Amino acid sequence: MRIFEEEHSMPLFIMTDDTGIIQHSVFSVPDPNSGYTTDDNSRALIAAVMLYEKFKSRKYLKLILIYTSFLLYAQNKKGTFKNFMDYNRNFTEEEGSEDCFGRCLWTLGYTFSSESIPQSIKSAALTMLYRAIPNIPSLAHIRGKSYSLLGLSFFYKALSEKNTSNIKEPVDKYLNGIEVLKFNNTPLATTQDLISTTKDTMVDISQYLLDNFEAHKEDSWQWFEDSLTYGNAMLPWSMLKSGSILKNKKYIDTALKSLDFLEKISFSKGYFKPIGSNTWFKKGDAAPSEFDEQPIEACGTCIMYTEAYNIFRHQKYLDRAYACYEWFRGKNSINKTLVDNFTNGSYDGIMRTHINLNEGAESILAKIITELTLDTLQ
Repeated sequence: MRIFEEEHSMPLFIMTDDTGIIQHSVFSVPDPNSGYTTDDNSRALIAAVMLYEKFKSRKYLKLILIYTSFLLYAQNKKGTFKNFMDYNRNFTEEEGSEDCFGRCLWTLGYTFSSESIPQSIKSAALTMLYRAIPNIPSLAHIRGKSYSLLGLSFFYKALSEKNTSNIKEPVDKYLNGIEVLKFNNTPLATTQDLISTTKDTMVDISQYLLDNFEAHKEDSWQWFEDSLTYGNAMLPWSMLKSGSILKNKKYIDTALKSLDFLEKISFSKGYFKPIGSNTWFKKGDAAPSEFDEQPIEACGTCIMYTEAYNIFRHQKYLDRAYACYEWFRGKNSINKTLVDNFTNGSYDGIMRTHINLNEGAESILAKIITELTLDTLQ
């Protein structure tokens, strides 16, 4: 069953101008006062790459160029990324959060790994990855590390498992023409240097996640922290992906334990209900916050289950992935759709008393990526 129809990409074109994707909307209309974020433009690049992979239309290449250009402008001299930009194209900070940095690595790794994207665009992604990677050891927060692990996993798989001329020659040519950077005082001068460093860093982050899990777990709490907050599904997903690529059973087993724990909470009522964002769910709490329910959580959870299904081929993972999509269509706590029939975009979430009828970048991208992710299983 195909879920994504090409008309579902309309919200991207509504929200995107020649700078990038605008952060917020007033109902379905882009709000220039909200400016732009690198977070949103990195997610938009993933969506645009997926759209081009599916339809091979040049209109999606144009979007890819816009979002890639935004990330180039957002990357600062040290290789990290600024996040918030006003409508006049002025960034309001010199460096964004570690989450922002990790999301950019995820996006760039995914873009670089795509077999459909023109090499010139992949070379731009490589340029940013190369400048960003030396900053990974300084990351201190678990989600920034986890997002980075996703990007490194895509990057490593492209470099190693596809280490043929169409990957190796452009990378070698790129490395021969630049000032060589160092990672923990080790020069990154060849493709093999990048492969080795990327793999070692994947192991370091995966072990960090494993250590966190072991430090915080109890019989009734199988998680990496003492609370469930936002972007929870990215933690099991990143361990699943790295564990499968590195062929490490400990990482995979830990990912599955945390996935099962998150599932018991998110599907306790028989349908997908993300942990509410009003307050975080702490170890010892009787129940998580009911609201607000946000589209980005449905998207991340869908991707997590899709990864699990791709590895194990268990029907239950596929069913859960589709249940996350059905959350958008009305199989949720209020039995109402979050889809705007005019734009095909997603509303901004379920609040205690109503649906937030704005259609910001994060929400429309969550729906698009969810649908495209499920369509890859067809």
